[in-house]
Amino acid sequence: MNILIVEDEDLAVKKLQKTLAAVDDTAVVLASTDSIKSTVEWLNDNPQPDLILMDIELADGQSFEIFNLVDVKSPVIFTTSYDEYALKAFKVNSVDYLLKPIQKEELAAALTKYKKLQSNAKPDISLDNLVKELQQKLQPKEYRKRFLVKHGQKLVSVEVEDIAYFYSDGRLNFFKTKDNKKFVVDYTMDELEEMLDPERYFRISRSFYVSVTSIDKIDDYFGNRLVLGLIPEVDKEALVSREKVTEFKKWMGK
Repeated sequence: MNILIVEDEDLAVKKLQKTLAAVDDTAVVLASTDSIKSTVEWLNDNPQPDLILMDIELADGQSFEIFNLVDVKSPVIFTTSYDEYALKAFKVNSVDYLLKPIQKEELAAALTKYKKLQSNAKPDISLDNLVKELQQKLQPKEYRKRFLVKHGQKLVSVEVEDIAYFYSDGRLNFFKTKDNKKFVVDYTMDELEEMLDPERYFRISRSFYVSVTSIDKIDDYFGNRLVLGLIPEVDKEALVSREKVTEFKKWMGK
């Protein structure tokens, strides 16, 4: 099995070569390239390898550009530091991905998958389409910047960065601003989950979203939960559900 490695970090190349040798004695690394330019040149000058291990971020840009410059017919396993959930949809047929740091077991599983696909002789999925879809998936997502809400007989626009938290009370959903103004918001909590930047807001329970800047203190609470002290003060207890505690702590530690 002839392999081309596309990776711009020397240490990562050496580690990948070592791991390949450990998991598959048929793997032969033909070459390693470290940029879009050098990869395109290599593919133009050499027969296509059996498999390409390709990092997404290279010194001269994202490796997707390679597919615009040369006809890549080889199956590709992407190696990337991107979040796992952004890439789950691409573990299909001839294209796979490995999340850095690459584990030996995961590389072995990816190679086994490649061999099964080859032996089954399934029709190739369009690599061009997958690359375009992956590019779109990795584009920075646009999150809500403001909400238009009723204030008495008027409509007012409130910037998201001025909102301390969102919460449900009865059948209505509200948010409070950092200067302690309360508004009804005409969206469900599930809808808000798609609108709010997860770097800035966290859903601590089914009925509560908090901004990282609104959290004044965190205390243990019975049932392996946490209770938050928020600024401004909230009309009800802000409890981090037991299922969310671990994820919440990671979010707070970013």
